[in-house]
Amino acid sequence: MAIAIGIDGVSKRYGDVQALGQVSLDIRAGEFFTLLGSSGCGKSTLLKLIGGFEAPDTGRLTFDGTDMARVPASRRPVNTVFQDLALFPHMSVGENVGYGLKLRGTAATERRRRVADALELVALGGFEDRDVSLMSGGQRQRVALARALIMEPGILLLDEPLTGLDERLRQQLRDEFGRLHKRTGATFVLVTHNQDEALTLSDRMAIMHQGRIVQTDTAEGFFSAPANGFVAQFLGLEPLLVPERVEDGRAIVAGQPIPVGEARPGAARPVVALRPDRLRLDASGTLELKVETVRFRGLSCDLRLSFSDGQTLTLSAPPEARHDHAVGQIVRIALAPDAALLIPPDDTATAGAQPAP
Repeated sequence: MAIAIGIDGVSKRYGDVQALGQVSLDIRAGEFFTLLGSSGCGKSTLLKLIGGFEAPDTGRLTFDGTDMARVPASRRPVNTVFQDLALFPHMSVGENVGYGLKLRGTAATERRRRVADALELVALGGFEDRDVSLMSGGQRQRVALARALIMEPGILLLDEPLTGLDERLRQQLRDEFGRLHKRTGATFVLVTHNQDEALTLSDRMAIMHQGRIVQTDTAEGFFSAPANGFVAQFLGLEPLLVPERVEDGRAIVAGQPIPVGEARPGAARPVVALRPDRLRLDASGTLELKVETVRFRGLSCDLRLSFSDGQTLTLSAPPEARHDHAVGQIVRIALAPDAALLIPPDDTATAGAQPAP
């Protein structure tokens, strides 16, 4: 049965390092939730607290409203797929997958049946007697998943499980995680620094920075309303343009007006974030910019364009644009509705912002 996770004012310190600072978060039962951020932001520490591998210094952590402070990791309804997989090299695939059931005292006949079912679930049916050391990275990842899922946990923690795999395999296993989440109905919590994984899999996600949650939202919510400049840049909504002034729903950048909505709360000196998917080359466009560089990228071409005050933006254009535009040329850019967002410049103005409950 899926389990809801409540985190209220949790902090964790290691010596002089504040790994987590007063983090509060509610993860709904049965959702696929992702903790996203760069290395050292605190996401893995938070995962360890949920799993019971670490204890918080302050705050409260609950499962379905029950305080877990005194419940050890071995007694929590949680299983974890670690980055290093932690498979036993001296055991076969079947022995690895069934190890938890063996510790629990499950009868051998029942254990074999459930091992077979778990391996079928991850598309490894008939692999019970294989040597794990002779399997590919993707196959070992599936073994680790089967070992976690066979215990039928209410919560499955995924700690950077796709790190080190090639891109094609990452995509295959990413799709596998989504399928398994729907099939099992458990609460999945993924830790990653990979935006594609987070955006593809998550019902909701939290972006973390310096031991705290900067914003919690759906994937669509992050792009339509980033909390601040840190979130916008992390997601690739660049550049952050500094306007001369904001008036009548427009931000004036180098003398050119850019339509913007209302600024988010805390934006005393707002900046303009541009959505690259809503910019296009257009002779009738309202922005006039100079081509600084042209870079061919195979299926597209990046044009780095500058305003008269030196601020720049990068526009992705069709690959043939490399023949149509030269350095120094003046081009015009059209902005689709909501292409420009007015937001606080950094993550200090909206610390802990969680606009989507």
